[in-house]
Amino acid sequence: MYGEKETVRKILTESGDTWAVVGLSNNRSRAAYGVAEVLQRFGKRIVPVHPKAEEVHGEKGYASLADIPFEVDVVDVFVNSELAGAVADEAVARGAKAVWFQLGVVDEPAYERTLAAGLEMTMDRCPAIEIPKLG
Repeated sequence: MYGEKETVRKILTESGDTWAVVGLSNNRSRAAYGVAEVLQRFGKRIVPVHPKAEEVHGEKGYASLADIPFEVDVVDVFVNSELAGAVADEAVARGAKAVWFQLGVVDEPAYERTLAAGLEMTMDRCPAIEIPKLG
């Protein structure tokens, strides 16, 4: 696993409450839709990031991380592994505190770059699974 339990806990409890969810659209059959709903239920503000820039769960969407006009604490990545590294690099560039690659999203060089830049990071995990475990 990438990102020990302590890292997961830190991201969920200390990294901030504004989560950009990259790959989130109004497609209810996609995992991002349900995970974003769980994050909201646990007090996180979700920011949909998708080329369609749709409003999702009552939150305005943006076409890219660069388009978001306010600070983002955590970047939650729901794109395939081949695209995830570029998203992690963009998260670092815009000053996020943490990056979370979803289940099945793995990019070891991006993981190393993100950690080296001083951000918390985990990958191949799901916050909707982890956040209820905090109690």
